[in-house]
Amino acid sequence: MSGLSAESLGLKSIASIYHNLSHDELFEHELKNKEGKVASSGAMMVDTGIFTGRSPKDKYFVEQSPSKENISWGAVNKPISCEHFDEIYDDVIDYLSDKDLYVTDGYSGASVTSRKSVRFITEFAWQSHFVKNMFIPPKEDELENFAPDFRVYNASNMKNEKWQKHGLNSEVFVIFNIEKNVAIIGGTWYGGEMKKGIFTMMNYWLPLKGVLSMHCSANVGKEGDVALFFGLSGTGKTTLSTDSARELIGDDEHGWDDDGVFNFEGGCYAKTIDLSAENEPEIYGAIKHGALLENVVADDDGIVDFTDKSKTENTRVSYPIHHIENHRASLQAGMPRNIIFLSCDAFGVLPPVSKLTKEQAMYYFLSGYTAKVAGTERGITEPVTAFSACFGEAFLPLHPTVYAKLLGEKMEEHSVNAYLVNTGWVGGGYGVGSRMSIKGTRACINAILDGSINDSEFETVPFFQLHIPKTLGGVETSLLNPRNAWEDKESYDTTAEKLAGLFIKNFKKYTDSNNGFDFTKAGPQI
Repeated sequence: MSGLSAESLGLKSIASIYHNLSHDELFEHELKNKEGKVASSGAMMVDTGIFTGRSPKDKYFVEQSPSKENISWGAVNKPISCEHFDEIYDDVIDYLSDKDLYVTDGYSGASVTSRKSVRFITEFAWQSHFVKNMFIPPKEDELENFAPDFRVYNASNMKNEKWQKHGLNSEVFVIFNIEKNVAIIGGTWYGGEMKKGIFTMMNYWLPLKGVLSMHCSANVGKEGDVALFFGLSGTGKTTLSTDSARELIGDDEHGWDDDGVFNFEGGCYAKTIDLSAENEPEIYGAIKHGALLENVVADDDGIVDFTDKSKTENTRVSYPIHHIENHRASLQAGMPRNIIFLSCDAFGVLPPVSKLTKEQAMYYFLSGYTAKVAGTERGITEPVTAFSACFGEAFLPLHPTVYAKLLGEKMEEHSVNAYLVNTGWVGGGYGVGSRMSIKGTRACINAILDGSINDSEFETVPFFQLHIPKTLGGVETSLLNPRNAWEDKESYDTTAEKLAGLFIKNFKKYTDSNNGFDFTKAGPQI
């Protein structure tokens, strides 16, 4: 129980408040409340209802000064008026008042100078469990005088019946009020809204102070060499950054300030579809007591079938980072030595590994490219491109060029190397070529990390102007130049020109904004 008052929580009245419960206490509450079931591994299993992923069309920022001058308004960042926010906020406070609630305090950011303190007010024990896993727990002496910089009210069972009057997309809402330092969530149970909501706010606060916020994983070698891995879903970001020879700093969200790189989170949130002990032993081993599984299918004995997609393909597990044996206890390290952009190119056009100039790094960072095969739709066999600015456009309140400029400045100041690694197809596109083996990709990554890639002689590929090694240990020489790997050279040229055109078309939005930020010459040329 807690000594928190209704006034301190911003509520009108309170029933029972469960404040900063331990994992064991939350486990007992989850069972008592019948919120979940226990897996054979000892992890808790919960379902998040009809929402098994985020609701990006239901995310809003209150349109008010001074934040409205900073926000990049559009499809990602939609406005809501102060009046409509206040009305929904009052409804949320009324809804949560006089209920049994779980209050969880945590930090976002391992750097003491850059972190933010956050308080989460939730309806369910498993939601408290989720944020306890995902954020950095304050120490005992810090909890005594914990003062939240930001509060999240999660009224997941409440729907906004007046959504049409408020001009919203649906009865679901995820709304950020920057000036009041508060967010409200309703109509969705999905835990990831809280995780990505705070990431979104860190992406607002930090760059305005000259600190780069990044959607990437990070690890560090025994010599203190830090590597960053950027990549969209399916590119291998989590798998490739989890390395038995290197300490994991974090798997998803990081900052880069004057002291180096630091994790925003205290845990990991991994996809579990098709998870196996053989392919991803570290993640598989992390699923034990304290971990929280979402939307998985299990038998009566609690044995999970990780191949079962009947609820969703987005099955997930959250766990404290200390469940990964080879993790960085401090959650931070020094300046990066290498930055790796991961793309799963289903066109089979991009080389397995390319060394980038600073200008090219800016171009490919802003492009945030990968390609997926639309195998879920009958009759569609062509790869589908996905461009997401800075490899995380959905979470960027500021204009993407703000983050790109910061990255360029920090790369130049600290002499950081940048590489583009294709974890997708080689020897032809999907249906003709084959997926680059994990062994081959790891050889590329290892050559980057140990510096041996610099011993290679380089050449430049057409259309994309990328600098590629002619030979590389552990990788078939015939695969390094993608055109050489294609049997039909004319078909390669046609496909490469097509993909180059898609890059050029996508990048026009960064040159039409009159912000003096133009790296088109560093990108593909036709």
